[in-house]
Amino acid sequence: MAGGYGRYRALIFTAMFVGYTLYYFNRKTFSFVMPAVMAEVPLGKDELGLITSSQSAAYAISKFVSGVLSDRLSARWLFSSGLLLVGLVNVLFSWSSSVAAFAGLWFLNGLAQGLGWPPCGKILRKWFEPSQFGTWWAILSTSMNLAGGLGPIVAALVSLHYDWRMTLSFSGFICVVVSFVCLVLIKNEPSDVGLPNIEQGPKKGKKGSSSENSTLTELLLSPYLWVLSTGYLVVFGVKTCCTDWGQLFLIQERGQSMLVGSSYMSALEIGGLVGSIAAGYLSDRAVARVGLSSYGNPRHTLLLSMMAGMCVSMFLFRVTVTGDSPKLWILTLGAVFGFSSYGPIALFGVIANESAPANLCGTSHAIVALMANVGGFLAGLPFSTIAKHYSWATAFWVAEITCIGSTVAFFLLRNIRTKMGRIPRKAD
Repeated sequence: MAGGYGRYRALIFTAMFVGYTLYYFNRKTFSFVMPAVMAEVPLGKDELGLITSSQSAAYAISKFVSGVLSDRLSARWLFSSGLLLVGLVNVLFSWSSSVAAFAGLWFLNGLAQGLGWPPCGKILRKWFEPSQFGTWWAILSTSMNLAGGLGPIVAALVSLHYDWRMTLSFSGFICVVVSFVCLVLIKNEPSDVGLPNIEQGPKKGKKGSSSENSTLTELLLSPYLWVLSTGYLVVFGVKTCCTDWGQLFLIQERGQSMLVGSSYMSALEIGGLVGSIAAGYLSDRAVARVGLSSYGNPRHTLLLSMMAGMCVSMFLFRVTVTGDSPKLWILTLGAVFGFSSYGPIALFGVIANESAPANLCGTSHAIVALMANVGGFLAGLPFSTIAKHYSWATAFWVAEITCIGSTVAFFLLRNIRTKMGRIPRKAD
């Protein structure tokens, strides 16, 4: 029986990992080829911000709807159809040349992108034990770092032989092919292949599952939901600022080469890969050691430490980097920021899922993720507008101050009631 679970878990996890790597690569293809596109099509900071923000706005809406739907529709169909649409949009983007077409197609890309992660979270909960959830969630989330880290390098290598249009067409075509492979390999839950479903969460007497009867109103009235949402908004927004604009900041204001800019992006994603796994594994150990209660969360200590690391590495990136800075120092700052930002991103998702009633975990994560993508939207046109009127350094300073404020606020609220929804009187 264990062997049956192991084989299916390996196949399903591999399919989701490869599929989501392609999701993320094709979400960022415009950022990867941005310098080449700007050389062919005249694009100012406002136009660039419009294109990236159009995708972020669509992604925020789509991911929220997908999160709610993931409890009601087939997760494998949601995941596979989204990947198919992402591939088709990238191919169409490669045939376009106007700002309006770029923004419109990238908006459609954002809509399709939202179908990727919520089904993954649902399938992970169905196939893995609760005590393994954080670790496997974090490992799956490193598919984003893999795509983000290798993406600029792959795009740069391909651009040596082909133009940016061929790069987007090729990556889109691979998405289309893999979407059909994912549809075949991914299974929604063990019972789909004749295995017993895994029990979710510990049972504590007859009333242990009464929180499952919580209503949407009770979830929405939980203050902790909004504390998580606000923290995730800031962390995701600041991370997006660095991944989308860090390269241009280095090149335009600090006089660094395009190679250093691309290398910084790669270092950030590689650091993020390590940070995500460390956050999932170490926080799972903290939970195993202390257990979950209605107030506070063992994952908070690691979460706050990493948020503080974001603030410090952003400050050093803004203040110490010049045209003469050693490349190793720039790459180190990128890796540290990646480690410190992707860890909290993994933890916010895990905490939102595990702190919610079982019948509303998809909705809980959808709400928190929606707020995160509002942060992603703010990192687009609003952030580039600050840079246009002042400088990239000023824009990064604003992001830095926001991150510090959020970290302090989360620290002060770390021990509030974290169990969302209804709590039985005895448990309370």
